Amino acid sequence: MTSQPTLTKPEEGPAGPSGPDTGLQAGLKNRHLSMIAIGGVIGAGLFVGSSSGIATAGPGILLSYALVGTLVVLVMRMLGEMSAANPTSGSFSAHADRALGPWAGFSIGWLYWFFWVVVLAVEATAGAKILEGWIPAVPQWGWALIVMVVLTATNLASVGSYGEFEFWFAGIKVVAIAAFIVVGGLAVFGVLPGVDSDRAGLGNLTEHGGFLPHGAGAVLTGVLLVVFSFMGSEIPTLAAGESEDPQRAVTKATNSIIWRIAVFYLGSIFVVVALLPWDSQSIVDQGSYVAALDSLGIPNAGEIMNFIVLTSVLSCLNSGLYTASRMAFSLGRRGDAPKAFARTTRRGVPQAAILSSVVFGFVAVFFNYKFPDTVFLFLLNSSGAVALFVWLAICFSQLRLRKIIQAEAPEKLVVRMWLYPYLTWAAAAVIVFVLGYMLTDTEHDGRSTVLLSLLVAALVVVVALVKQRITATRTAGAAKG
Repeated sequence: MTSQPTLTKPEEGPAGPSGPDTGLQAGLKNRHLSMIAIGGVIGAGLFVGSSSGIATAGPGILLSYALVGTLVVLVMRMLGEMSAANPTSGSFSAHADRALGPWAGFSIGWLYWFFWVVVLAVEATAGAKILEGWIPAVPQWGWALIVMVVLTATNLASVGSYGEFEFWFAGIKVVAIAAFIVVGGLAVFGVLPGVDSDRAGLGNLTEHGGFLPHGAGAVLTGVLLVVFSFMGSEIPTLAAGESEDPQRAVTKATNSIIWRIAVFYLGSIFVVVALLPWDSQSIVDQGSYVAALDSLGIPNAGEIMNFIVLTSVLSCLNSGLYTASRMAFSLGRRGDAPKAFARTTRRGVPQAAILSSVVFGFVAVFFNYKFPDTVFLFLLNSSGAVALFVWLAICFSQLRLRKIIQAEAPEKLVVRMWLYPYLTWAAAAVIVFVLGYMLTDTEHDGRSTVLLSLLVAALVVVVALVKQRITATRTAGAAKG
């Protein structure tokens, strides 16, 4: 059993909140963090994956998004409480290390890193497909290589370069979604000229089989399909350690999560299912957002949406590489990864951590092209439930760290979890329920995703426990000597 952890103070120094001890620099400006927080919750999965959710649950998919959105809000509130009290590049992994023990920080950190290097392959391939469609002279693998190299160079230059790229990528996503909601909303209420009012309207929410055409159970199935599109909302808490005012950045990101999810997820999906009947074939054939734009008579709707999706893909790649490298950096700092991962260049960039993440990302891309239905499918499924594991670790970490913060530094509780500990336990119970429900899902690979993810998680935990035992033995031997 581990000893009672203590609250550590965030390192401070001339380089900013991260300080000279960590080597990271406070290169992210407030506008960077604001846009990372807003855009981080808008993943490419929202544009690409929403059509299957609508086909499964009908207009009831709004309840699926609302349920998952509520869960994300609660988890982010817990994470915000811990990160505002102790901003760190390792975020929830570092919190789990202090709250639950080194084995927990090791396990959740490496699982999260694994998730993001697989995402790099998924997003690089998705972006390459779009670019190849525009410029077929360059093969798909060539575009994947170009995209990965460019964004690697951006991350290697400085954290400010990452922040600037992400500011504009996220800005395009936010403007596009906002414009879609405004124009689509006007069409739904019959204000936009040139739209067939017989097709667009609130009647689409209750006609065509009702609000729940496939029954209430379809809402839970919809949860399984949309839950992973919310991964990325935690990125601001990792980036805050390299900002000018980490505590303010975390607090702002945490407090704004509710309206971000309400507007960008619920708002845009509401517009889609109100513009078109949920069982419209065009939603399946073209994708939900393209079909919605087409219904408004907007020319070149497909190309417009391809540009927006490409921007989201590049944003996800950019943030994924940043997030994976900072997690690797944090693991290196705690002795859970090679020491080289914890070294930074003169520009405050963890070069080895970035390059190692890119290398594994390239390997995953190779598997995606050569063995898409075997090796890569295994990688995809075995990392699929990591989001839920991370959220569960955040719940249990917050339950313990709240008591420690209250005892040692109550003034650091600038963000507080609502109705502690009841809502924390409720959120943990919901996550466990979702994992259990996934085991019953064979149609959408839910069972294989959970089982393979649990297998990989078990292997990582075993390695963590063995490492912890070896470290304890060496420490005891050194003390006797």
